[in-house]
Order: sequence, then C-alpha cells, then structure tokens
Amino acid sequence: MAACNGSKDGQDSILEPLCFPEQPADDSGAPRLQRPSAELLVCLFCSESVPLKQKDVLLKHLLLQHKLVIADVKLIADLPKYMLYWKGRFLEQPVTDFCSVIKTNSTGPVEKQEDYFLLCDVLPEDRILREKLQQKRLEEVLEQQQKERDDSSFRRLCMFCSEEFSGNRSSLLNHMAREHSFSIGLPDNIVYCDAFLDTLQSKLDNLQCLYCEKTFRDKTTLKDHMRKKAHRRINSNNHEYDCFYVINYLELGKTWEEVQSEDDRELADDEDDDWSDWQSHPVSAVCLFCDHQSETMDQIHTHMKDTHDFDLHKLRIELNLRFYQQVKLVNFIRRQIHQSRCYGCQEKFDSREDVVRHIVAESHVMKLPEMSTWDQPQYYFPTYENDALLCTLSDNDESDEVNHGEDIPVIAEDVSNLRELKQTSVLNQLLKNRGSCS
Repeated sequence: MAACNGSKDGQDSILEPLCFPEQPADDSGAPRLQRPSAELLVCLFCSESVPLKQKDVLLKHLLLQHKLVIADVKLIADLPKYMLYWKGRFLEQPVTDFCSVIKTNSTGPVEKQEDYFLLCDVLPEDRILREKLQQKRLEEVLEQQQKERDDSSFRRLCMFCSEEFSGNRSSLLNHMAREHSFSIGLPDNIVYCDAFLDTLQSKLDNLQCLYCEKTFRDKTTLKDHMRKKAHRRINSNNHEYDCFYVINYLELGKTWEEVQSEDDRELADDEDDDWSDWQSHPVSAVCLFCDHQSETMDQIHTHMKDTHDFDLHKLRIELNLRFYQQVKLVNFIRRQIHQSRCYGCQEKFDSREDVVRHIVAESHVMKLPEMSTWDQPQYYFPTYENDALLCTLSDNDESDEVNHGEDIPVIAEDVSNLRELKQTSVLNQLLKNRGSCS
C-alpha cells in the first residue's frame, strides 16, 4: 500500500508506510563460495596444475594417475590453499601417514589388486585445516558485508522503473520491495550486492524471467508474464544465488533452508521454560513536533506540554475524545507535519522545521480544524508504522460507555399503528433511493 509519487496537490497517500529511525570503501569483491577462477589448483604429487574452474579435471587426474580421492571437495572453503598445504605435507611424509588405504578387488588375484588413498576429515589434521579455511572465508565475507553497509558511494538505477538511487544499497532494495513487490531479502543478509544486481539485470536484459528463467520475445511480454504469474521473485532453488547470502557461508555444503531448519529444531527441542533472564526492551514514543523520545506516556505528555505547549490530555477531555478518535487525531497531526503543513491553518511550508516554527509563533499548537476534517476513517492508519505514541494513548471507552449508559433513558417504540409505522419507516426511503440509483 505504498503511496504513488504523483498524488494530488503534492500530498502523499495517508497509507504511505513511514518509520521512525531506530535507536542507535568500494571493494565489492567477487561473489563466490570458492576462490576466483584465476587461481590455480596444483597436483599434490606432480607439476600438473589447472584453473579453479577446471577442478574436476585435476580431481580426475588425482584419481587416475595417483589413486587419490579427496572427500567432500565441495565443503572445502578454499580449495587452492587446501591443495598447497597437503602438497607440502606429502613432501615431508608418505601419503600412508595421512590417508586411509582402500584396497580394490581384495579377494581377487594379487596382480589385479590396487591401493587407493582417501584424504578426508576423519584425520584430525585435515579437519582442523578445513575448519580454519572455513573460518577465514566467513571472516572475509563478513568484512565485505560491512564494507557494503558503510559504503555511501553506491549509485544505481532501479531495474523496473529506472529511478536512480544513491547512497546506501538498502534504499534501492527497499524501493524494489515496496514499490514493485520484488524482494531479494533484507539488505543486512546480502553480500556482494552489486554483483547480485548485475546478475539479475543481465537476466532481464536477456528477456529472461527471474523466477522460471524462461525467455520471452520482448520486454512487454516479459513484464506481463512476471506480473500475472507472480514471478517477481527469485527462485530459491537456483543455487546460482547462494553466494550472495551470508547464511550460505556459515556451514559450507548446507543450504540456507537446512541451516534454518536446524535452528527451528533447536527451538522446538528446547524444553527450558525459564524466562527469568528475559529482558524487555523499552519502546520509546516520539514527540509530535520534534525528535525527542520518552519511554512513558506521562513523560512524553510532559515534554510536549512544557516544550511545545501542546496538551493532549486537555484536548481529550475538552473534545470528549474516545480512544480511536485520539488515534485519528495523532495520525492526522503526524501526517500534516510530515507534509510540512500547519494542521491549524493548512498553510504549506518548505520543511518540517519551518512548519513547527510557524505553529509555535502563530499559537496554532492547540488550534485544531473542525472535527470532521480529522475524524475520518483514513486516519485509523498510522502515519508511522512504528509510532509507539499510539500504544500509550488513554483507553477510557469502556468506562465512558458505562457512565453514559447510566444517563441515557431508554424509550419504548410506539407500535400501536403498525401500518403507519411501515409507511414512514426509513427503510422505504432507502429502498426508493436504491431503486433510483439502479
């Protein structure tokens, strides 16, 4: 329900999602779960070497020429360094000191028996090496992620509407999620963001659907397909995207779904119901006129009254406001100040600071327009999604209903003349109006 930019009179929609701010390098790197393809893989026994992209060639060479198998190659975070380490160790000691020996055709003739060597993490030295490489890779990824978080030189066009965004990457990602219903996840969960967006843009440039990856004849057909089929999303089963999510670096060989399911099982198996160490985090309510925050309603009321001469309690009593009317009033004032407009006289200003100065200078702080202006259903919706001030409003509806109920007399309806009652019933007028409209 995001607002459109071209609203009437420059006003944004009342349903536009806003949020108060929470309390408190340009090396993008290459997206990879392995090292860059420019690095070479060396044979553990001879001078043979191949690029990383051709690792299957070297693994086949090790098997056929040297009878050696490396277990779980895909779980090795840095294969080139792994190979270099063991190449050095094999020069120091024989292979049999490190590898399990597997004899093939053990019941057959001796001349047909062959010894194969298995290098795996059953060996403590191998397991420690794999863990160190994995830890180093995770540190590199987290460091890259932090660089992207702090980078303010980002500049890129939205791939759907060509609107330009600069500064932090999250502005573009949040825009695509909000305006185009296309979400690739929370910005803090993504790494190598530029390369990720390049990959997605390349698919769109090639007229390829991002979800089903079918190719279409033109952009219009592609857009219609993605909209109608709800394909404005990426396919989680496409492992091409794994390298762009930090969770996939936590345990190599496990997908984000497997890691997440393990976390869920741990929560389900946790039988410790002791909540004694629970620490609640206070929610701060923000002033209607400035950025001051307070943890209780009394504190925020005192601040607004002493600093801005705004007394919400007084307005509630004078206007006899019920709970939801208070909600509407707060949302109305929030919206007007967000739009840099005085809620008392409707004069428009260039900034929020200007309108607040005007409200104070002209004594419009307690000047409200007619109740019909702000007591509207559209102001049920909060101007700011995390507006804690709404949660601290006084709810006296029940007591009011009880008090008012005691004072309101109940008068029985006169049903002595039913025919006249039917002829003068308001239902007849409603039915006539409905008939004329149709």
